[in-house]
Amino acid sequence: MRLIVTLAIGYLLGSLSTGVLLSRLLARGDVRRQGSGNAGTTNMLRVYGRGMALLTLAGDMLKGVIAVLIGFALVGGARGGLLGAVGAVLGHNFPVFFGFKGGKGIATSFGCLLVIFPAQTLLAFAVFLLVFLVTRYVSAGSLAAAVTLPIFVIVSVPYDPIVWAGAAFLGLLAIARHAPNIRRLLSGTENRIDFAVFKGKKAK
Repeated sequence: MRLIVTLAIGYLLGSLSTGVLLSRLLARGDVRRQGSGNAGTTNMLRVYGRGMALLTLAGDMLKGVIAVLIGFALVGGARGGLLGAVGAVLGHNFPVFFGFKGGKGIATSFGCLLVIFPAQTLLAFAVFLLVFLVTRYVSAGSLAAAVTLPIFVIVSVPYDPIVWAGAAFLGLLAIARHAPNIRRLLSGTENRIDFAVFKGKKAK
């Protein structure tokens, strides 16, 4: 029963789509109807600018952290934390409150895994940052992190099939959710980030 409750609470927390809530409450719109149509931090950055993007990032990470802490409390250990994480990321991707149309789960996954595997997650973030700064593709950085983080976990955490499988699942889900980005990267049509947006300007 605790396993089901942890997964369910994580899913409901994840379904609180920060980008959708902020765009509706503060901008009287729906970010999913603009830009890339995604509810995540990158589209919030392009559509509404730096401030809204930072709020979205913080909110999406926070709900992941809370889901993991609930997993620790109800189930215990990395297994409990990962169960809460899986629920939160699934909720973020397919939010029950917003027509099952959410983001790609990168920020939420980062928040979750930073609590469970801090060193490995920071290494994966370094990979993300390096690839992003070189290419200016957020998607490329996210994909690189999604591939490397499970590897970092597997090579550094003692064998536990559930823990390894949980980390691998989150990585594979992130890759699957980036399928359109992968196609655009291969065709050369993916949008790069204009670093001017980090100065508070909206992308043109």
